[in-house]
Amino acid sequence: MALRILVVEDEPEMANLLARGLRGEGYAVDLADNGIDGIGLASEEPYDIAVLDVMLPGMSGFELCRRLRAQSGGMAILLLTARDAVDDRVRGLDSGADDYLTKPFEFAELAARLRALRRRDSIGASRLEIGGLQIDMTRHEIVAGGKELRLSRTEFDLLRLLAENATRIMPRAEIIDSIWGAASYIDPNIVDQYVSYVRRKLDTVGSPVRIVTARGVGFQLIAAHE
Repeated sequence: MALRILVVEDEPEMANLLARGLRGEGYAVDLADNGIDGIGLASEEPYDIAVLDVMLPGMSGFELCRRLRAQSGGMAILLLTARDAVDDRVRGLDSGADDYLTKPFEFAELAARLRALRRRDSIGASRLEIGGLQIDMTRHEIVAGGKELRLSRTEFDLLRLLAENATRIMPRAEIIDSIWGAASYIDPNIVDQYVSYVRRKLDTVGSPVRIVTARGVGFQLIAAHE
């Protein structure tokens, strides 16, 4: 069965180009030109991926991203925008997006990023436990110290990867390759950014595990008391 993608883009020409290209890649594509219609479609259909323009009429792509993330934690979300400021990228990631692509872009790059998002679903066993941290791969749920931990898709993948490799230090380059794919356009600092996000959320639930930094090398997940 083809993976389902929701595209929310208010520029008709861009929306049609995306739809044709994605259908050519084998995806089942639905289009909406505003956030309200996008939310409506997502309420009726289970989508695997959402591709959202940031500059939408009535509701920004950031707000739409937040609502879709609350509605479906397992959906991968990629934001499209003509704005390349660091603050905008951070805002998008904080809204729950898994990736961020600046216009103009080549369709081949978009397709590659979507393939990277798809690969994340095919890795690992159905359940993983380390210390008091429990990760359900199928439901995309995490329980830390008996409390549910709500993470974005990319935050989930980072914590899962560190848990799967808890016996060793994970180099930044290996983390990037596993989560984002081996691509030159990924800034290595994105790993540190997401580690910071996950650490903050682990702290809020009094997590039994913590992420430590091996300076100049990478990161490792260990029990909090170690």
